[in-house]
Amino acid sequence: MKLETSHLLIREFVEADLQAIFAYQSDPLYLLYSNWMHRTQKDTCEFVQMFINQQKELPRTKFQLAVILKQENQLIGNCGIRVNDLELREANIGYELNPEYWGQGYATEAAEAILKFGFEELQMHRIWSWCVAENIASFKVLEKIGMRREGHLQEKELIKGKWYDNFLYAILDREWKK
Repeated sequence: MKLETSHLLIREFVEADLQAIFAYQSDPLYLLYSNWMHRTQKDTCEFVQMFINQQKELPRTKFQLAVILKQENQLIGNCGIRVNDLELREANIGYELNPEYWGQGYATEAAEAILKFGFEELQMHRIWSWCVAENIASFKVLEKIGMRREGHLQEKELIKGKWYDNFLYAILDREWKK
């Protein structure tokens, strides 16, 4: 499976992606809103292998894909969509990028592509996402792709001993089509 945008190629993970993922997942900025204190090669190998294994599931309900910067042919992160309920046609999306590429519009471009895939290919009715409320850049991405804030969950997540609020966002197929 491949998705393409003006700057990005979004494709299935392969084992060769391991080093690029490990490089950015080791960055303290990446780890800021994560429960992980640090990442090992083994952790990253298991992370990538999980996504490779999901490619073989039938019916496939999880699509976590590598985000490649076309111009440099460089893996800069990943994004995905996970079907939560086939009958209700509901899924959630997520994304992460190498901090070196933050603030350049790539997260928005990747999230928009995975949202389009969810509505056009998977025929979802509702797609949602969440983020740590302090992560302004992440909720700005969700707003730029047309999602609306549905909730503010107080002290929803405990990360490295600190409680964080979460924001919940969603968009319906009829809203996306506008």
